[in-house]
Amino acid sequence: MRRTIFTEEHDLFRATARAYYERECVPHTEEWERDGQVSRAAWAAAGKAGLIGWEFPEEYGGQGIRDFRYNAIMAEEMAATGTVGIALGLQNDVIPPYLMNLTTDAQKARWLPGVVSGETICALALSEPGAGSDLKNIRTTARRDGDAWVIDGSKTFITNGILADLVVVACKTDPAAGHKGVSLIVVERGAAGFERGRKLDKVGMKAQDTAELFFHGVRVPAGNLLGQEGRGFYHMMQNLPTERLAIAVSSLASAERAFALTMDYATERTAFGQPIGRFQANRFALADARAKLNAGRVYVDGCIMALVEGHLTADDAAAAKYWASETAWQVIDRCLQMFGGYGFVNEYEIARIWRDNRVQRVFGGTSEIMQEIVGRSLGL
Repeated sequence: MRRTIFTEEHDLFRATARAYYERECVPHTEEWERDGQVSRAAWAAAGKAGLIGWEFPEEYGGQGIRDFRYNAIMAEEMAATGTVGIALGLQNDVIPPYLMNLTTDAQKARWLPGVVSGETICALALSEPGAGSDLKNIRTTARRDGDAWVIDGSKTFITNGILADLVVVACKTDPAAGHKGVSLIVVERGAAGFERGRKLDKVGMKAQDTAELFFHGVRVPAGNLLGQEGRGFYHMMQNLPTERLAIAVSSLASAERAFALTMDYATERTAFGQPIGRFQANRFALADARAKLNAGRVYVDGCIMALVEGHLTADDAAAAKYWASETAWQVIDRCLQMFGGYGFVNEYEIARIWRDNRVQRVFGGTSEIMQEIVGRSLGL
């Protein structure tokens, strides 16, 4: 469908993003999937190309541009080129609100230049073995000891867990205060007592390092507190709409990539003397997928503009994340079916898209949590 939300500047940015992915990422797909993580060189190349932290102020290396359409372009081109593993979405969609809105001038000067250049890779450590979507029940603690915080606990399912140089950790600074006792504290690479656990062996997203993190009496400066003490839960809630819309964008982009691959396959693959796309069952399936993607594109583009214009609500973001991730899964699963046995062979990109996309219905809040949020907004 013809899209109307982008300007010429966005189109130029898209060309830059596509060239970066094709040059620095696509040739390394097999290597990164085998290693379970991407190379730091690819992060540095993204920084050099201006593809990280463009919304940060120019004095720290950014461009001072706050416009989620650029974020959407990054996700769309990552999917369109078949790029795997590099968590630029986390670095650009999820981390910036924390490092822009909650940091002091001293913290900005200390951390932002490295983030923008790609030398400093970030992670957000929220989930724990016993607390995923229910963040108010985290058990990792941080106690004040003079001019330091001492952190004890563990985290899991942490994207960039192995590569991260800067980890925003959700801690209980007042365990008796429930969600009002949660604070955010930054832990930096090399801190004594900070250990990386297993690199998790996941069903999909094999090239993206996802790990367990452990904190054994980790002492960090008191100045590493992010935002206000005891306001961490609220800080996290404020940032979730952007994260959830980013998941919606990524889900839809993956489904569009799967559809494009399937259209090619349905045209080239023959059975019983004709291309398989000409069989009514397949033709109807492709028509259904195209209609769903058209509807999704209008819906998600509308949400993108709502965020750009400042009126995307948490309920709207939850609904978009729910609908886009569930619909993308329907489309991708049906596309894989059309490949027959080849769809279950890992060397085919459709198989990887299918594996990688499954988690979109889980992270950022499960589909069931999204339904709960939307349901409550209806007064139910």
